[in-house]
Amino acid sequence: MRKLLTYSLLILTLLALPATAAKLGEDGLHKQPWFTITFKDLKEDIAAAKEAGKRLAIIVEQRGCLYCKKMHETVFSDETVAKYISNNFMIVQYNMFGDEEVIDLDGETLTEKTAVRRWGLAFTPTIMFFAEEPTDGKTAKDSAVQVMPGAFSKNTVLHMFQWVKEKGYEGDEPFQKYHARKLNALQAK
Repeated sequence: MRKLLTYSLLILTLLALPATAAKLGEDGLHKQPWFTITFKDLKEDIAAAKEAGKRLAIIVEQRGCLYCKKMHETVFSDETVAKYISNNFMIVQYNMFGDEEVIDLDGETLTEKTAVRRWGLAFTPTIMFFAEEPTDGKTAKDSAVQVMPGAFSKNTVLHMFQWVKEKGYEGDEPFQKYHARKLNALQAK
C-alpha cells in the first residue's frame, strides 16, 4: 500500500509539471541550445555575430525568475520563434547577479552584476539588442538599439526580433505600430 501511495504521488507530481520544462544550467538560469557562450567581451561578441551574419542580443536573467521561466517555456520553446532568433541573432546570456567578467563597449571590465547595474537594468528577463558595428567609447546602455524588458507573448517577442533585424528603430514606424500591423495581418489569415 505504501509503494502504491508513493507511486501515485510521483505520478501526480509529474503530471503537474509543465510539458515543456525549461532546462536549468548549473547557475540556475534557464538555457536554450542556441544560446552562445562567449567571454562576454561585447566588442568581440558584436564582431562574432556580424561574422556569422547575425546581430548580437544579450538576455539578462536571474535564478528563480518566474518570468524568465515563462519566456523559456512558452516563447523560446516555440519552434517558429526559436528558429527565427537562432537564424538571425547570436544570444549571450548574462546573470543579473553573476560574477563572470564582462568587458563593456567602452573597454571597462566589470562583473555581470556591476554591468547590469551600470546599464540601469532592474527587471528580468531583459533583452538588449545591438547594431552590427560596436560603438566606440560608449557603454552597452548607450549603444543598445533597443531594450525589451519583460516576458511577453510569442508574437510580441517574435515581432520585436523581426523589427530589430529590419532596423525598424531607424524608421518612422515605432515598434507598437509595427506589432499591431503584424498582429492584424495574422488575424486576417
